[in-house]
Amino acid sequence: MTRIHTLIMLVVLHAWGLTTLAAAPPSDGIHPAQSLPNIVLIISDDQAWTDFSFMGHPHIQTPNLDRLAEESLTFTRGYVPSSLCCPSLASIITGLYPHQHKVTSNDPTAPRGMNKVEYRKSAAFQEGREIMNRHLEAVPTLPRLLAEAGYVSLQTGKWWQGKYSRGGFTQGMTKGERHGDVGLDIGRKTMQPIYDFIATAERDHKPFFVWYAPMMPHEPHNPPQRILDKYIHVAPSLEVAKYWGMVEWFDETVGDLLKHLDEQKLSENTIVMFVTDNGWITDPKTGSYAPKSKQSQYDGGVRTPIMIRWPGHVKPQRSEALASSLDIAPTLLAATKLRPTPQMSGIDLLDESSVAARKQIFGECFTQDSVEPNNPAASLKWRWMIDGNLKLIVPDSRNRPKDMVELYDLAADPHEEHNIAATHSKEAKAMRAVLDTWWNGRSDKR
Repeated sequence: MTRIHTLIMLVVLHAWGLTTLAAAPPSDGIHPAQSLPNIVLIISDDQAWTDFSFMGHPHIQTPNLDRLAEESLTFTRGYVPSSLCCPSLASIITGLYPHQHKVTSNDPTAPRGMNKVEYRKSAAFQEGREIMNRHLEAVPTLPRLLAEAGYVSLQTGKWWQGKYSRGGFTQGMTKGERHGDVGLDIGRKTMQPIYDFIATAERDHKPFFVWYAPMMPHEPHNPPQRILDKYIHVAPSLEVAKYWGMVEWFDETVGDLLKHLDEQKLSENTIVMFVTDNGWITDPKTGSYAPKSKQSQYDGGVRTPIMIRWPGHVKPQRSEALASSLDIAPTLLAATKLRPTPQMSGIDLLDESSVAARKQIFGECFTQDSVEPNNPAASLKWRWMIDGNLKLIVPDSRNRPKDMVELYDLAADPHEEHNIAATHSKEAKAMRAVLDTWWNGRSDKR
């Protein structure tokens, strides 16, 4: 492509409001893959914010995530807006709240008289999922926006919204079934699709974006015996030991991925980000998730560390500033000199002034199955917000009529055991007004 052609293309993109790339083309001999950073987004699946060595867990070993944390700008007070896989992942890739992109739940609701097994085999189930897929197609996604700057992208692991291409990925593993189908082989069985994709992108001189979202440490909790043996005698039960083993197994796959970047001499020009889609606390008897974790309004379901590694550009350090998974898209777009969409409310986590200015973050939790796929408010269970160290939780009267308003001091009570709403009614009332201004739980605010 000549310099003139490049300038024309950039002017057109700028007119569309899709990019703020500098007008001057790269110097002769410099390929786009060398001038733009590659991106690897690592998404843990069902892992509590406490379940990392670097976050202080006394038993779980995560040496590779520890290394990543040491080399990153690490936000220890990161959050996802919703404590359920599908809407959380949709928010990560769009930078929008579930009530904005409308993917609030994992599945549509089964009709009365039909059990879930029958329903998931029915045409009605596929029609319901198709509504959810179209909701995601209706809004810009990170892969689509990055494509405007020449990025190629790869989906691996968890993906709920149909075939990978419907999310804007140029390549992917998932063919279209619920959860991720073939994509779920990543991490548990192989890492090769990522390695092959990176090799092709490098050969073609293309900057790349990798979505690494393995179903780990998500159930089934079946870690290799060599890892499980480390935890059997220190965990409170075999079920907990299995989960702890899954966390370490996931950590090993992260190590394999980071090692590959090192071996291919790509680490210096690759942004690596980390987030968890939602939390998890293992019930020691059943092995399923315990209350106050997945699907809950508590930090056990919505808190996560968020890490950004970009050698030479990001100073490694820990931050206790509030961060959100909705910040991931704006941060990566800014790093690649692209504009976030006007609907994105997240901030650039590499902009120190924006991070310092933030005082509050917001979230919302919905029913497992969508009550009305086109009406986010119908499935709402709780709205919540954090202001400094205070966390307010407001239940929705339709789906949680018996719940009370909750207020917690996270500094003094990080596991939310003492509701102080009654004794701090003035603070709760003031925060409620701010929460209602953000989203009142009724209107559709796309």
